Amino acid sequence: MAMIVASEPNKPRRSGWSVFRLLGPGLVTGAADDDPSGIATYSQAGAQFGYGLLWTVFLTTPFMIAIQLVSARIGRVTGKGLAANITALAPRSIVFGLVALLVGANTFNIAADIAAMAEALSLVIGGLNHEHALIFAAASTLLQVFLPYRRYAPVIKVLTLSLFAYVATALMVKVPWSTALLAAVWPSLSTDADYLLTVVAVLGTTISPYLFFWQASQEVEEMNQGKVDRPLRELKKKDHPELRRMRIDTTIGMIFSNAIAFFIILTTATVLHAHGVTKIESATQAAEALRPLAGDFTFLLFALGIIGTGMLAIPVLAGSAAYGVAEVFGWHATLEAKPDEAAGFYSIIAAATIIGFGLGFTGIDSIHMLVWSAVLNGIAAVPIMAMMMVIVSNTTVMGHFRARSWLIALGWVGTAIMAIAVLALLWSFVTGHA
Repeated sequence: MAMIVASEPNKPRRSGWSVFRLLGPGLVTGAADDDPSGIATYSQAGAQFGYGLLWTVFLTTPFMIAIQLVSARIGRVTGKGLAANITALAPRSIVFGLVALLVGANTFNIAADIAAMAEALSLVIGGLNHEHALIFAAASTLLQVFLPYRRYAPVIKVLTLSLFAYVATALMVKVPWSTALLAAVWPSLSTDADYLLTVVAVLGTTISPYLFFWQASQEVEEMNQGKVDRPLRELKKKDHPELRRMRIDTTIGMIFSNAIAFFIILTTATVLHAHGVTKIESATQAAEALRPLAGDFTFLLFALGIIGTGMLAIPVLAGSAAYGVAEVFGWHATLEAKPDEAAGFYSIIAAATIIGFGLGFTGIDSIHMLVWSAVLNGIAAVPIMAMMMVIVSNTTVMGHFRARSWLIALGWVGTAIMAIAVLALLWSFVTGHA
């Protein structure tokens, strides 16, 4: 008996790093959702309403997981990005219009993010904002264009670790945990216009079209780099390991994303709201406001987090726009290609980033750029989500990898909630509350 036991090989235990290596598009997509613009939204939620909006993080998580799972599934099963799949379903003119809205929203978002990163670096080391903005814009574009996907993917995945700065900042302040957690699970709801608008802003920040396009296309990139370099629908096996990998990756990525949002709201509620600072218009303003109240180190972590997540988010914003445009026009679209092999695709990446950088010289403040981004995202989000649900439910398109009924139901509920949020946002503009 002892000899038999001794002869059995020991099962290797997976370290935290080996588990991290298994994660991919889901983790990066979730982390990119917490870009500097998102940080500004969460900071304002915490500063203005204290712990009163912590519940929104829990509300959005299951729907965020569902819709990103749908996106990932479409990409991996069909072997094509989201725009290519929607083009086969809807008239080309409609798809072109939706992609144009995506590009516009992403460009404004890139502009706001670059501005926030430049301001954050100026706060930390001094210097001119425009010089810093040029460095960030140039570095992001050059990395995407000249570094092949197999080398670039690990870089952006490591950048997701920068978001732990916001966990650290929350742990460095004295949080009344019982009060905060009670507010999170038993919120005091309000019909106040500002309260409802902030709820809509949080929903729009966590569920955005650029995330859908990016994750679907990244699954195609991963497919082309993997052992099974064919769409899943071409395989006979119904329960392929890739489906399980996508579920784990996406679920962890979205929970991670919303956990970071939770800590940002928690920190700003504990420090800023508690000291009467209730109006935050940018991520860097939140960092500055934290300095005299929570100390230099908390400020430094918050500011460095803005830079780290910005370097992650800008490629996702520019890349998702490029995937969408390239797929509509039938261009070669992959980050693995050399510049001359996918000139149109890389031109969109460069143009979106350069225009975003240029908007910083126009005098348009980051708040207005974020407003336009939110409006354009809102207009595009609902029809895109509806089309995604139609695709993932279609046996002709998905084969025997058609989504299960629970995922379809959750996805449609998420689409309905997003539609209500968008209608509320548009109504606020019509009635002049925004």
